[in-house]
Amino acid sequence: MNQTGLDRWLNTIGAWTLALLWFLPLLYAVWTAVHPSAYATRFDLWAPLTFENFANAWAAAPFARYFLNSFLLVTFILIGQFILCTLAAYAFARFTFPGSTVLFALVLLQLLVMPDILIVENYKTMRALGLVDTIVAIGLPYIASGFGIFLLRQTFKTVPKELDEAARVEGAGPLLVLWRVYVPLAKPTYLAYGLVSVSHHWNNFLWPLIVTNSVETRPVTVGLSIFAAVDQGIDWSLINAATLMTSGPLLIAFLLFQRQFVQSFMRAGIR
Repeated sequence: MNQTGLDRWLNTIGAWTLALLWFLPLLYAVWTAVHPSAYATRFDLWAPLTFENFANAWAAAPFARYFLNSFLLVTFILIGQFILCTLAAYAFARFTFPGSTVLFALVLLQLLVMPDILIVENYKTMRALGLVDTIVAIGLPYIASGFGIFLLRQTFKTVPKELDEAARVEGAGPLLVLWRVYVPLAKPTYLAYGLVSVSHHWNNFLWPLIVTNSVETRPVTVGLSIFAAVDQGIDWSLINAATLMTSGPLLIAFLLFQRQFVQSFMRAGIR
């Protein structure tokens, strides 16, 4: 075996090893969720299968309300981000105005600031607005996404100006040009960004934990943490069943749309 073949073989073995290490926690979660609690710490190929853990976990906490809250949250954030990021990206991509370079630099600066640094200030703002313990309070700090503005701006800049000029000759105004020309051509970018946004905010934990206090507003991540914080001991079968229920929608969506997901990011590459 020559050096090139050996390198390729070692790379393949390393990739599969890393993939297996990454996949092991999920395999353990699936194993404990579909078997009785007695088999949570020991492997028995003939262990009986059961789905009672899912039923018991669903009945032990208001997961239906948690799912509804998370759905409303990611929908609110995604719609807000699409509207605001589209308008801002269009302005930066096609219009020249005083201070545009400085403003765009500030947008890029947002990418360097971790959201956790702003938790205290965000909480003060939400309290001043009277929005603490609301779904709006969870999503409002994330509406202005620097990454979304940057990604859409780069996509809009690749749209030929001839299409823009042709639409204007036909009498279309700036907003109509945006809606009829730029938005349709940026659909792969919207899909890629939407998938990232939904997955991130579905799994977001720290900020929702701080700003929510009631069942009516808690998303699934916070609800799951409260469900797992029991004083009488930990039932890993029950906890992992609840974990799979909360992460199941994202796993299923990724398995169903993984091809579109990868293609969207390839088309939405920064050029």
